[in-house]
Amino acid sequence: MNEFFPDHEYSWNSVYHHYQKWSKAGVWEHIWQKLLAAHRSDIDMSSVQLDGSHTPVKRGGMQVGYQGRKKAKTSNLLFLTDNRGLPLACSDVIAGQHNDAYNLETYMAQILSQLKNANLNHDGLFLNADAGFDTEAFKIYCTRQGIIPNIDCNPRNGNTDEERQEYVFDALLYKCRYVIERTNAWLDAFKTLLVRFETNHKHWRAWHFIAFIVILLRKV
Repeated sequence: MNEFFPDHEYSWNSVYHHYQKWSKAGVWEHIWQKLLAAHRSDIDMSSVQLDGSHTPVKRGGMQVGYQGRKKAKTSNLLFLTDNRGLPLACSDVIAGQHNDAYNLETYMAQILSQLKNANLNHDGLFLNADAGFDTEAFKIYCTRQGIIPNIDCNPRNGNTDEERQEYVFDALLYKCRYVIERTNAWLDAFKTLLVRFETNHKHWRAWHFIAFIVILLRKV
C-alpha cells in the first residue's frame, strides 16, 4: 500500500471498509464489465461454457448449505466462460445444498444480463454444459433466448430416445467444455477463493470479480 500511497498510512480496517462498501455498490463488477467491453476483440465467442463450482465454507454466513458430494458446507456459483476459458459472467451465490439445476433459468437470466452490460451479444451462442444442467426447462429457456444448448444427457432424467433427439448433441463441440476446468484451476490459484471465509455473500462474490479482472488482464 505504501508503494502506491507513500504520503498516507492505511490500516487494514480502513482498506477492508472500503472493499465492503465497493462490493455492495457493485463497483468491482462494473469495472470488470467495462474491461470486457474494451477487450471484445480478444474474446472467443465461438462457443461458451457453463459450469458450477462448490466452495467449502469455514465461517458460515449467507447462502451456505451442506453439500453431500463435498461432505461439507459450501456455496456455489455458476460461471460462464468463452472458448478460451476467460470468465464472462457469474451468477449470484447459491447455497450449497442445491444442485446446479436449481432455479437455473433465473440464474441464467442474471448471466445474460451481465453479457448485455458488457456489450456481448448472446444471440446464436453455442453453450456447452454437463449433465447436471440437463433439464427440459433450461433447454427451452436457452432456445427462447437464441442460445443453442449443447448439454450432455443425464440418464437419471429417464428421457425417451425421441425426447433426447429433440435437441441435437454435438460431441465434438462438447469437447471444448474442458476449458472451464482450466478456468477453475485459475480461480483456485487465488487463495481467497479456494475456501470461503467471508460471511457476507456479496463480499465473497466480489472477490471473484477481482480475480476475473486479473485473469483478463493477464490473458489479453
